[in-house]
Amino acid sequence: MKKEINPEDFASCPLPISSHDTIQLAHGSGGKMMNDLVQKLFLWAFDNNQLNRQDDNAVIEIYGNRFTFTTDSFVVDPIFFPDSDIGELAVNGTVNDISIGGAVPLYLSVGLIIEEGFPLEDLRKIVVSIKNAAHRADVSVVTGDTKVVNKGKGDKIFINTSGIGVIKHDFKIGPEYIKPGDVILINGGIAEHGIAVISKRENLAFETTVISDTAPLNNLIERIIEASGEAVHAMRDPTRGGVAATLNEFADISKVGIRIIEDRIPAKEAVRGACEILGFDPLYVANEGKLVVLVSKEKADAVLDAMRAHPLGKEAAIIGEVISDNPGMVSMQTGIGGWRIVDMPVGEQLPRIC
Repeated sequence: MKKEINPEDFASCPLPISSHDTIQLAHGSGGKMMNDLVQKLFLWAFDNNQLNRQDDNAVIEIYGNRFTFTTDSFVVDPIFFPDSDIGELAVNGTVNDISIGGAVPLYLSVGLIIEEGFPLEDLRKIVVSIKNAAHRADVSVVTGDTKVVNKGKGDKIFINTSGIGVIKHDFKIGPEYIKPGDVILINGGIAEHGIAVISKRENLAFETTVISDTAPLNNLIERIIEASGEAVHAMRDPTRGGVAATLNEFADISKVGIRIIEDRIPAKEAVRGACEILGFDPLYVANEGKLVVLVSKEKADAVLDAMRAHPLGKEAAIIGEVISDNPGMVSMQTGIGGWRIVDMPVGEQLPRIC
């Protein structure tokens, strides 16, 4: 066990490199500032093998059985957005973070921080959403907590969820197992959640309403594992920071290069149009029902077929590959044939998106 940190030792903590001496929104964006905060402060303080994997879950062993454990907090604004709300989002997000480690999600905890004066009818709607989302994902909410803060000291409602799932196979899945030659797949159009939330927040109207893609991915992931076996090396739901942040994290952790092809990346026309109007790059916009999968080349077609046979993977596509050149770098071939670097996002493009 790591020894305690004495007050005099705290000065040795390599504080995040930043021009700010206070926390900024970008520290929670999934981009460079958040990555720096995690690397320089949290990993330094809590250093252990599970945390140092830098995945969205911890793989733990209890009496010979392997489990995944995860926790997440949801502060999305607005709390109701096209086709979903903060309650469904909290359940699906946690189920997905359990599942990407190859585990079957079992149990969730739900903690609510509610601002005084919050309408009981809105709370009822959110609780019903939590119940229905848990039912669809085949998980149980087995514990929780409720706190109320003074009016003006919160912002309507925040939700914290934790979850645990059991790993029923011996495959090793995580960014540390990515290798050159792996193929990169995604199960459908990107940037839908982020555009749905920002359109509701800013009262923006587009010709076609963009709805959030929030969904439980556990059943889709089971199909992928059945089709690929040990050939699946890593999976991640690209939430904050979008596909760009996820691929950069993979490249950095596994010390490989990643190349993607712009024309192969699926996105709805309404989403592309909204991003163009708003000045957003879809690669950096959050998703809540998408899955990036890295698998050995020989199993890529089988995985693609399995994804396309599932309701959440009808638009699945192979979007790139892992290479040994340029370790830590993500590059993209553009629609006109050139190449550009896809860097880790720097600031906070869309705050409070999940």
